[in-house]
Amino acid sequence: MIKKKPNPVQPTLKEQRLSENLRKTLLQFFEGKRYEPMGKSAILTRLGIPKPLHATCRKILDDLVEEGVLLIKKNQLQLPIQKTEGLRGILRTHARGFGFVIPSHPEDSPKDIFIPKHAITDAVDGDLVEVEVSPTSIDSEKGPEGRILSIIKRGRSQLGGIVQEIGQAGALHIYAPLLGSSRPIVVKGSAEKRIIGDRVILRMTNWGKEGSPAVGEITHCLGHISDPSIDVKAAAEEFGLSQTFPPECVKEALKIGKKVKPSDLKQREDLRDLECFTIDPKTARDFDDAISLSVDKEGRFYLGVHIADVAHYVKPESHLDIEAFHRCNSTYFPGSCIPMLPEELSNHLCSLKPQVMRLTVSVMMTFDKEGTLLDSRIARTVIKSKKRFTYEEAKQILDGKKKSPYASSLALMEKLCLLLKKKRRERGSIDFSLSEAVIEIDSHGSPLGMKIVEYDISHQLVEEFMLKANETVATYFAKRNAPVLFRVHEEPPEENKQEFFQLARSLGYLLPSSPTQQDLQELFAKAQGTPFGQQLSVSFIRSMKLAIYSPENIGHYGLALENYCHFTSPIRRYSDLITQRLLFNEQPEGSDLEAIARKCSEQERISFKAESSVKALKKLRLLDQYFKEDPERVYPGSINRIKPFGLSFEIPLLMLEGFIHISELGNDYFIYDEARGILIGRHTGLTYSVGKEIPVRVVVIDFIVQESKWELVGGGKKPSRPSQRQDKGSKSGMHPSKFGKSSAKRRRRLR
Repeated sequence: MIKKKPNPVQPTLKEQRLSENLRKTLLQFFEGKRYEPMGKSAILTRLGIPKPLHATCRKILDDLVEEGVLLIKKNQLQLPIQKTEGLRGILRTHARGFGFVIPSHPEDSPKDIFIPKHAITDAVDGDLVEVEVSPTSIDSEKGPEGRILSIIKRGRSQLGGIVQEIGQAGALHIYAPLLGSSRPIVVKGSAEKRIIGDRVILRMTNWGKEGSPAVGEITHCLGHISDPSIDVKAAAEEFGLSQTFPPECVKEALKIGKKVKPSDLKQREDLRDLECFTIDPKTARDFDDAISLSVDKEGRFYLGVHIADVAHYVKPESHLDIEAFHRCNSTYFPGSCIPMLPEELSNHLCSLKPQVMRLTVSVMMTFDKEGTLLDSRIARTVIKSKKRFTYEEAKQILDGKKKSPYASSLALMEKLCLLLKKKRRERGSIDFSLSEAVIEIDSHGSPLGMKIVEYDISHQLVEEFMLKANETVATYFAKRNAPVLFRVHEEPPEENKQEFFQLARSLGYLLPSSPTQQDLQELFAKAQGTPFGQQLSVSFIRSMKLAIYSPENIGHYGLALENYCHFTSPIRRYSDLITQRLLFNEQPEGSDLEAIARKCSEQERISFKAESSVKALKKLRLLDQYFKEDPERVYPGSINRIKPFGLSFEIPLLMLEGFIHISELGNDYFIYDEARGILIGRHTGLTYSVGKEIPVRVVVIDFIVQESKWELVGGGKKPSRPSQRQDKGSKSGMHPSKFGKSSAKRRRRLR
């Protein structure tokens, strides 16, 4: 008689959940960044698994090996190496050491690949690299994560740096901002005598690795870090931005001439009698957009947005076109600009100056009295701008402080602007209305001070009209299923949103567990005009991803739009020039729009980094001026971030951030309360929280590594004040100040 095998005992629900939790814990351990292959016993010990659960864990590990999730080699367990063949891209690094690889072929990975600091190895910003993507991160909401396998091609052969130290044997130790403090550069046997603080350009012979020096040779010296007049020149060389145009480009621009030719007017709609004008910053030299507005008896608005017809002059594959594609955009520094097009063109025939004929592409839109778009059309036109307004002048007229024959037109524009803003709010878009900090400099590049430019109605009406024109043009292409470079913006990861929600709640703002766009709009409306308004706006923008160009339309999260592209600035953006050509079928067939989109998005990032680096240095110079005038000057700061190791704060006067380490907060032991996001003194109960105002004083400024160290005033223990001398000793224990970005640039990167 054959005995039947007893049925296996089915685990209870509690046992199932326990097994699932243990399996999840083990997998998270294997997927950790620092995991190294080890045996089962070592794993159980490392994780602190109680002995009664060891048998269950060993069974789970055996199952994972059998399923192919884990490999076992020499009795050590590890995840299988899953190498993604052919996944290549350009590495872009962050100042904090991590980076992102932008895939060369979006079909390999539609999202940029995050590279942790330890996984970058010896790669540097701009390198073409091969990446291994962690298979468990592919479907992660935060996006894929990987490590660099190899460097296929170096993105640069030279670097900009500053002489930081001179060794006993005459070797120079160079600090390069793009490599950071963890990878200094050594120059041996320098032929020319250099001094600490010299700004040099180096040809790299060995890129080194983190913790070990790179090796280079000095090709030339730009000057000394104490000279502010070379800040832009140094940034241009460091980021590969050409300040001059090839002779053939200038020759081509001059050949076009300075006046509109009669032959240019053929097949154009004549709008020279139309009342239109430009509104731009006081320092603007190129005016690429003009606006007109009228209303009929029924209350319908007729808005015209007239954009310089750059495509008429810059033909595909011309010298001007090749150079414009190389630059992709104009780069703006305090007091100067590296333009996308030669000034012979951008400041003359393509600039909509008043009282002269200019060729334009016009978007004519009709709205009902509620601001709903009823109809639109796009045409090639010729206009004659009646007036050039600055934002300040337009605001004075709107406020009734200055008379103008165009006062009624400006008032009508304000009315339509408010209707469009209301429509934008209704669809879920958030209006931050951030002021902009402008650094004023003299003719030698020295900062004179900070000017806060309010984002008033004169700015808002221009922006609303440009946004509507961009949306209208994008919709034109979308309806026809025609190719164009869309400006797309993804929704931020849930983790980023939750971090922002936690910040808002810590500042006292009530939010539901799953806030809607309307909840966020109410939050920003309540915060506007409060000490937290700017901080919340900046934090929310930081939580979002950057807008990019793409021939694939995925919508624009920040603007809550289904269709959006860039059209209104062809003088300073190559994407807008492409849009103009596509409108009139002038872009060569077979053009690789994907490659153009990648190049425009990539160059935008480079320009932003270059702009930010110069602004940061100018702010440091201004801070140094204040320090020399009064070393004991106290600045009001507002805490904007709390970390286990210290706190960050913002100085509104300079729109910059500083950092104070937890060890320098006073004569107490401070504990980080993660749940409440605060630092609390164990003995005194003194609490530091986001939003709290603190008095701070700058201790030392180091121009070589471009850092500043701060101390808390009246906080108990007072750290010793180091010497102000700029040498190796002055940067010991220093924490970087992160200089605030221009609000206009924040909006620009999102839109």
